[in-house]
Amino acid sequence: MGTDKRARQKELHRTRAEQAAKAAAAADRRKKFVSIGLVAVLVAGVVGVVTLLGGDEEQTASDTTTTTAPGEAPDTSAAGSEAATLTGPGAGEAVTGETPCPEADGSSPRTTSFEQAPPTCIDESKTYTAIFDTTEGSFTATLDAQAAPITVNNFVVLARYRYFDGIPFHRIVPGFVIQAGDPSDTPDGTGGPGYTIGEEPPADKTYEKYDLAMAKTAEPNSTGSQFFVVTGDPSALNSAGTYSLFGRVTAGTEVVDAIGSSPTAGPSGDSPTKQITINSITIAES
Repeated sequence: MGTDKRARQKELHRTRAEQAAKAAAAADRRKKFVSIGLVAVLVAGVVGVVTLLGGDEEQTASDTTTTTAPGEAPDTSAAGSEAATLTGPGAGEAVTGETPCPEADGSSPRTTSFEQAPPTCIDESKTYTAIFDTTEGSFTATLDAQAAPITVNNFVVLARYRYFDGIPFHRIVPGFVIQAGDPSDTPDGTGGPGYTIGEEPPADKTYEKYDLAMAKTAEPNSTGSQFFVVTGDPSALNSAGTYSLFGRVTAGTEVVDAIGSSPTAGPSGDSPTKQITINSITIAES
C-alpha cells in the first residue's frame, strides 16, 4: 500500500512539474519580440546566442533570450545593479464590439483594452507626427501613412486613446533598440491591446538608426501595440526585414540616445535599472 501511495505521489509531482513547465513555456511564447536571428557574441569568455525580444499580448518567435546587442559587448555600466521593478499606470477603460475612432484632440478616456482592431480613423493624405513626452525628455517622430497606413492608423488611434500614457520602456538593448507599448501593471513584454494587425515592412527591408517600427513574433499578423526605436546598428533587422516600419524620429534624437544608453541588468541584459516612462504621446495632424 505504501509503495502504491509513493507511486501516486511521484506521478502527482511529475504531472505538476509538467504543467508548470508547460505554463512557463506558454508565458514565454506570449512574449512578442523583434527576432534578429542567431548572432554569436563573446560574453565573459562564453559564446552566447542573441535575439532581440519585442512583445504584445504576446507570443515569442524564439526561446533564446537577449544578452547583448548584436556585435557588442554587454553593457557593464550597471554592474552590481538590479533590474528595476517596472510599474504601469493600471488598466484603462475597455471597448467591447467595434472600436470607435477616438477624439482627435486626445480627450477620449484612457482605454487599454479592445475587442477589435480599429477602423480607419486617419486621413492618409495628411501628415502625422507623434510627440513623445518621457521622463528623460521629449522626442518627435514623423509617421509615414503612405508607406504604412494600417500601422500608422493603429498607432494614432491608440495614442489618441491615451493608451501609452504612463507606460515605461520595458526593454533597452544598448546599441540596438528601445522598446515600449506593454500596458500591463508590471510591463514585461507580454501585454497588448487585445487584437493584432498585419505587418507592413519596408519594401527594401532596410531599417536605419532612429526608425520607428513595431514589434512582432515569427507568426504573421502579430503586431499589436509594442513598438521600438532603432538606436544602433540595424543590420540584424535588415536581415529579418519583417517589422512594420511606420515612422522616424526627426527631433530629440539626443533623448532617444539617452534612453538607449541607460544602464541595464537582468538575466538577458536588457532590463532597465531605472524606470523611464512615457508620460504621453501627442498626435499632430497637418
